[in-house]
Amino acid sequence: MAGRKRNSAEDIVRKLRRADELTAAGKTQEEIAAELEVSAATLYNWRRQYGGMDTDAAKELKELREQNGKLKRLLAEAELEKDALREVAKGKILSPAAKRRAVDMLVDTMSVSKRLACKAVGLARSTYARTPIAETPADPDAALRAALRKYAGSHPLHGFRRAWAHLRHDQGVAVNKKKVHRLWKEEGLQVRIYHPRKRAGVSSCPQIEADAPKVVWALDFQFDSTVDGKAIKIASMIDEHTRQSLLNIVERSSTAQRLTDELDKTFALWGGPPLVLRMDNGPEFISHVLQQFCRDRVGISYIPPGTPWNNGHIESFNNRLRKECLNRNHWTSLLEARVVIEDFKDDHNHRHRHSSLGYLTPSWGSLPLAGAYAAHCTHSHQPVEGCEID
Repeated sequence: MAGRKRNSAEDIVRKLRRADELTAAGKTQEEIAAELEVSAATLYNWRRQYGGMDTDAAKELKELREQNGKLKRLLAEAELEKDALREVAKGKILSPAAKRRAVDMLVDTMSVSKRLACKAVGLARSTYARTPIAETPADPDAALRAALRKYAGSHPLHGFRRAWAHLRHDQGVAVNKKKVHRLWKEEGLQVRIYHPRKRAGVSSCPQIEADAPKVVWALDFQFDSTVDGKAIKIASMIDEHTRQSLLNIVERSSTAQRLTDELDKTFALWGGPPLVLRMDNGPEFISHVLQQFCRDRVGISYIPPGTPWNNGHIESFNNRLRKECLNRNHWTSLLEARVVIEDFKDDHNHRHRHSSLGYLTPSWGSLPLAGAYAAHCTHSHQPVEGCEID
């Protein structure tokens, strides 16, 4: 099919001059338009735009109008590009994957062209059109990505460092920590955890440093409930140096006598008591029963009231127990809570790798592990002169 006929400025001026000649010859506007092969309306518009101009003036006017149209289009594109950048985000978008997502969002939400969207975010159209290698069967990190997704599925609250420690030390995969971090982010496995503002306080009692095993054992209670609303009271104790979990009491309620009975069993199991028990001012801890039990046997270090940060190791352990175990389970019975919490503490001792321990597990217990920190610890306590423990 033939294309639309376009008349140049010179052609229009020539036809207008011919129209003037035909008008002088006595022809009507309809007859003139038919001879010039245009409509009467087009002939009228030509007379308004180009009437009285010579060829050069008409050509210059047409060029000016074309340039004005181009400028308007450029200005409109610039304003649309600004709107697109405001819609995407504040600041710079650095990675190609983020730019690709921004282009998709602009095309979907603002209905702009892919060309303009790529220009707005600074991404080459060829890069946008190219399929990322991570989305192809040729991805060299496909097995590692699958391993990270599997680990995150079984440990949804763990971060990339613990995933790297599992791959490096448990699976024997020689992989760089920064690469695990990159793949962890690309797979969207990050976990946002609220960290409360840290507070600084001054203890009214001397701070004992756990510079060796069996120097400071920290105790604390926390609460949960079964599905029927009845309370569960959980007692935990850890060695501040090795991070071992040493005590597991899960009851509806717990008395000071029950606590001392379990402490006596723990002392016998681990070859004697530590030098110091660190605890807060809970009713079981300040009871005469516990005071009598510890007299001439083990020192007691009470933290100042309302300062849990002075007992940070057990608070950190309780926080992990809360987020990774208690919050993820609804207990149907006290027995179920006992079993699952005991399994969690056993897993903490034998499989949880601490960065503060050089990514070793805290304890070997009844299962000797080559990566157990306590199995290789040679630290000995250095007494501090003038330090008295009540």
